Amino acid sequence: MSVVKINVLNVPGEQREVLEKRFASRAHAVENSDGFEWFELLRPVEGTDNYLVYTRWRDEESFQAWMEGPMKAAHQGGGQGEGGERPKPAASGSTLWSFEVVQQAGRTGGQDV
Repeated sequence: MSVVKINVLNVPGEQREVLEKRFASRAHAVENSDGFEWFELLRPVEGTDNYLVYTRWRDEESFQAWMEGPMKAAHQGGGQGEGGERPKPAASGSTLWSFEVVQQAGRTGGQDV
């Protein structure tokens, strides 16, 4: 059964646009990874500064292979800011949550209202 990884990023209000632009510039960077199933960047609406980065993987091994390969390379290269220096992180902290999918459902027939 699939595994879900949720990276909880604490992003101060003034850094939200920066974070979203960085994710947009890396769109599709994970999609071709072996075992990758789904990605969502969730913006907080109220009551928190935490963004959620939701990814779903075929198994733990697929996630770990991505972490040690493409993700690590992307963060070490990191892009260059003005003056050639590496840009500062948009998030002030992060926590990784891990889950196993034990049940799932999708939309079934019926019409939209």
